[in-house]
Amino acid sequence: MGFIQGTVRPPERSADILLEASGSDAALRDAHVCQRIVARNARTFSVASRLLPREKRRGVFAIYAACRTADDIVDVNGADQPDLALQRFKESAFQSLEQRSESPILRELARAWHRFAVPDETLYELFRALNLDLHHRGYETWPELEAYCQGVAGSVGAMCCAVFGVADDISARRSQAVTCARTLGVAMQLTNILRDVGEDARRGRCYLPNRELTQFGLTRSEVLSGSVRNHRNEWRALMRFQVDRARALYRQALPGITLLQRDAQRCAIACATGYSRILDAIERADFDTFSQRVATSRLTLLGVAWRSWRNELPADLAKETGEG
Repeated sequence: MGFIQGTVRPPERSADILLEASGSDAALRDAHVCQRIVARNARTFSVASRLLPREKRRGVFAIYAACRTADDIVDVNGADQPDLALQRFKESAFQSLEQRSESPILRELARAWHRFAVPDETLYELFRALNLDLHHRGYETWPELEAYCQGVAGSVGAMCCAVFGVADDISARRSQAVTCARTLGVAMQLTNILRDVGEDARRGRCYLPNRELTQFGLTRSEVLSGSVRNHRNEWRALMRFQVDRARALYRQALPGITLLQRDAQRCAIACATGYSRILDAIERADFDTFSQRVATSRLTLLGVAWRSWRNELPADLAKETGEG
């Protein structure tokens, strides 16, 4: 069974970058830098990744660490010129695919990129979406928001799909697996948006589509000011609508898991089910994601990992897939 193939790179170009990838002290130090970023920022992914073999785990850690670094430039870096900072990081990232970088994160990214033939276009897509996010003005409709989610998260799903590998590497299976991986990325990004409404509002951002806010009797300005909490019934109805949409996206993504190489399937199940449990936490908080940042407990995540190891899907996600 081969790995899903993206852009094929000349062997001599890959060899220089992968020279110390397997086990040198320097390469392992780079890997630990990425691992710490995952452990600090991605609890669900950190637990789920334990179900991957070591080399694939290193690969997705490198991808996450690089994407997180780029995302932080947009969201929390506080740079005086974030446009310039993002452009410089983009240039450094692509340069690292050609020659040795001074950044441990980008050295690991290059190893993963060449080891698993990750398509270059996915990285271009990510940076395009992040650049647009720097000038965030909101979204009118769900298709507009979905396109953004595809850019910042669907692209990452496609990157991870390359690392996970597709069983038998048949073209039709590759295409379906990537489509499902992208859908899972959109589901996870929408989950992030619902979880972080209050945090985003304090940064002057509202990702919820304006037309859907209007549909439920709400406005973007009310979300940004937090006064939307004075319209509890309307807010609950809107959030219920969005949570249901997110769950439908998780269900749409699940068929792609069986197309992956077997040693990656359990991790993919854990990512999907673990992240979907954030939706449960939002519901338990009565959809109040302004005054608190909801999260799943570590015990819940360990339970997800155990059930994923047993290839078990939760009933709310399995009921429309025929799995169980």
